[in-house]
Amino acid sequence: MKLDYSNLFSLKGKNIVITGGLGYLGKECVKGFAQHGANLAIVDLDKKKTESFAKEVAEQYNIKAIGISCDVSVEVEVQKMIEQVTNVLGNINVLFNNAATKSRNLDAFFAPFEDYSHEEWKKIMSVNLDGMFLVAKNASKQMIKNGKGGSIIQTASIYGVVGPDHRIYNGAYFLNHEINSPAVYSASKAGVIGLTKYLATYLAEHNIRVNTLTPGGLQTGQNEEFIYNYSNRVPLGRMGLVEEMVGAVIFMASDASSYMTGQNIIVDGGLTAW
Repeated sequence: MKLDYSNLFSLKGKNIVITGGLGYLGKECVKGFAQHGANLAIVDLDKKKTESFAKEVAEQYNIKAIGISCDVSVEVEVQKMIEQVTNVLGNINVLFNNAATKSRNLDAFFAPFEDYSHEEWKKIMSVNLDGMFLVAKNASKQMIKNGKGGSIIQTASIYGVVGPDHRIYNGAYFLNHEINSPAVYSASKAGVIGLTKYLATYLAEHNIRVNTLTPGGLQTGQNEEFIYNYSNRVPLGRMGLVEEMVGAVIFMASDASSYMTGQNIIVDGGLTAW
């Protein structure tokens, strides 16, 4: 039997939920999904901006797209979001569980470990890890009910795999704010990888695959000194671009990865190879 691989990466007819859909990574993945034919539920906090972006994407790529406002750390909002998706688009085939936060209070978020507020820690965890749990729980429940399997992709970070090299943060700024890499970020992202492995084995009997995308450092507004320092830690000699993550996400969403689950796909320019 001759197999046709030409449509292996097609997402045509699949309904995909993207949390954190207005973020750097979320926006680019929305475009990638749309170009591959998927119908989309774009989820983020800002109702007006999310709905506007969904309308723009639907018109540009001739697909169905809806924008939904949802705080992923609040289960009742997550449940309403899932209900809205199924009412408008139908069954969920793919979840890109991508929402995360760096907090509105950057001074608290970037505080030294020994002075870190427990309240700030809980606030970040409520989105970065609790939110992952709540969305995966409610989306997978719908996938199980549907009985046709699915794919869940969860976004972690290189700092969920290795500890940060704190030396590269000397003189580092992001959008004019002095930065470091807080422990809560590493702990939450390591938790995402652990959650993925658990869900991969738990949901396998329902043919629901669960994998992690782990990006390395992405160039999104850091100052030149940080970009130079980080790039020197990477075999490819540079930071990544957001659009360079999209191919891996499409692979995990599509039938091209039909026998892959429980994996952590690291796209980091080789940083963890050293």
